[in-house]
Amino acid sequence: MKPLRLLMTADAIGGVWQYATDLAGALAPLGVDTVIALLGPAPSADQRRAADAIPGVTLVDTGLPVDWLCEDAAPVRAAGAAIADLAREHAVDLIQYNMPTLAAAPAGLPTIAVTHGCVSTWWAAAKRSQLDQAYLWHRSLMLEGLRAVDRVVAPTRAYGESVAALYGLPLAPVAVHNGRNAPAEIKPGPLSDEAITVGRMWDSVKNAALLDRVAARLAVPFYAAGALVGPHNERVTLNHLQTLGEIDGDTVRRRLAGRPVFVSAASFEPFGLAVLEAAQAGCALVLSDIATFRELWDGAAVFVSGDDAQTWAAAVEALIADPARRHTLGEAARVRAARYTPAAAARAMATHYRALLSGDVTRVAA
Repeated sequence: MKPLRLLMTADAIGGVWQYATDLAGALAPLGVDTVIALLGPAPSADQRRAADAIPGVTLVDTGLPVDWLCEDAAPVRAAGAAIADLAREHAVDLIQYNMPTLAAAPAGLPTIAVTHGCVSTWWAAAKRSQLDQAYLWHRSLMLEGLRAVDRVVAPTRAYGESVAALYGLPLAPVAVHNGRNAPAEIKPGPLSDEAITVGRMWDSVKNAALLDRVAARLAVPFYAAGALVGPHNERVTLNHLQTLGEIDGDTVRRRLAGRPVFVSAASFEPFGLAVLEAAQAGCALVLSDIATFRELWDGAAVFVSGDDAQTWAAAVEALIADPARRHTLGEAARVRAARYTPAAAARAMATHYRALLSGDVTRVAA
């Protein structure tokens, strides 16, 4: 087939960077060259080297803002217009917005948006209240972007349904699961009698405070990898979790190679790449009983409802005390994780790209 040129937006702050670079690498063998338009802070030296090593990928550090660090819609609209100009400059065939608010600016090209999370869906999970008036502009611009693109994708059906319900969309986004490549260079070691959680500890939806109370009840070490302070100076104080701070991917993989019990008490998770990485390592999973995790890991994890620390601690302790069950559950997670690869995501996304280029448009709302 004719080679395809794609412009894909990303930022270097969180999981979208990993998603975008993994996807771009898996798209290259399918005949898709990708321009990654980076918004927000500049990439680290390691991130830039990783992007430069991907065949068929051009990284453009735009210096444009990410929407959730803006105070109103004006800079986001301007960023969307700049992305459209960049797409024309690089003569791409279509645009994938990993920040759907950017799509509110007309691009004059086929467009697809992947909604990885937004202020409104996060707020509903974190605050369980009406969105603060200060962020109504974001909700409005998000809806405008979702309506403007030719197709909307979500990383899980569960999150897509949440987006459709919150924004009143008559058609839910289609689901294309995220993926990671399982590392081959680090081999599993003996089971380590410890627990670990990985993620943005400062983010209230990760429920680090609950896990801190769980750690106080465990006889084994419970480690937490991730930032304690967020970009808006959000912070969490942890007294019982053994904090590792922000550690690089290789260090995380070495930790996971010991197959600790991996715990996520997240109340909001559109997909959960950290859980996938733990599953790839063969870790037994103890997860919050939310729709996203059920969709991805039902039958391959222990699920815990509510925020009773003793219930969570008992679930972890039961696995520590039963190595055979822990091994069986870890193997089930590893087998399930094999479904979620960048190659599978790339095949699905390339099908959507080609459909759009042939004129098959499916908007979530008129």
